[in-house]
Amino acid sequence: MDLQNIDWAGLDFSYKKTPYRYKACWKDGEWQEGSLVTDNHIAIPESAPALHYGQQCFEGLKAKRSKSGEILLFRPEENAKRLQNSAERLAMPKVPQDKFLKAVKSTVRANSEYVPPYGQGASMYIRPLLIGVGDNLGLKPAREYLFTVFVVPVGPYFKEGFKPVSMKIDTRFDRSAPRGMGDVKVGGNYAAGLLPQKEAKEEGYNEVIYLDSTEHQYFEEAGGANLIFIFEDSTLATPKSKAILPSITRRSIMEIAQSDFDLDVEHREIHVDEIENIKEAGACGTAAVITPIGMIHYQGTDYKFYKEGQEPGPITTELYNHLTKLQVGDIEDSRNWLEKIEID
Repeated sequence: MDLQNIDWAGLDFSYKKTPYRYKACWKDGEWQEGSLVTDNHIAIPESAPALHYGQQCFEGLKAKRSKSGEILLFRPEENAKRLQNSAERLAMPKVPQDKFLKAVKSTVRANSEYVPPYGQGASMYIRPLLIGVGDNLGLKPAREYLFTVFVVPVGPYFKEGFKPVSMKIDTRFDRSAPRGMGDVKVGGNYAAGLLPQKEAKEEGYNEVIYLDSTEHQYFEEAGGANLIFIFEDSTLATPKSKAILPSITRRSIMEIAQSDFDLDVEHREIHVDEIENIKEAGACGTAAVITPIGMIHYQGTDYKFYKEGQEPGPITTELYNHLTKLQVGDIEDSRNWLEKIEID
């Protein structure tokens, strides 16, 4: 990737090779030190449980530049904790928090020239990945594991940027089982959504929204993001379910909405029939940040929100602006959510 020819403002959300990535192995009951390498390929046995039994999990976070050029991470310790939760669910060794943070920071630092400049609407996406790589044939945990971190400069997850997108509720598919792994960040949850997403895009929608797998009556989340709803009384509500990934962005939005904007905030079961009382909607997550949802298609009806779905709603806009300004240090970080990466 040629630094001289990067159009920072025109970046999409796609893979681009950067010079360095971090790799560390777990073997004989302990983690090795790990190091930065230049090879972006992973060589593993054909019998690795990550390939056959889905024993893998991952994370996603971003690095951004402040106006003064500093490189900032947003709540990276929460990503470390979530990866540990995912690893525990999959019977994998946990990556210690200090090792996770060291790996992330060293990878960003080594590729610091690829952190987009301030004000370009772009960021550096960071992908930590933990996979079972040891020889296995039967269904059992791997004997060896690989933890790796790579980084990519990216633009908006949805190419529209901060503009309303359209989604559809598709009850033919479930994202995860009620007592399955919907609350951890594992590849199988996303693989299950590839076909529904493909079909939705062919029909002109940006993404699919899933309802609960038991009754198909309650909102859960979109294929790659949590949901937030603003109701007619200006209450902000987010769906509650044991099958939803606990989004760090969503939790941050809820806290900001309540403490900084004095909104009534609810984390509860939201019945799909309540869609008629929604005045603003959004998808939120590390990749999406906050993406306004202008319309949701459900059972033959297009439910349009603020300004007939043509413009982001005012509350969604305020929350987006506040969060993105916080992430680049433009407003005071009173909660100590930001972590600066020192560059030698």
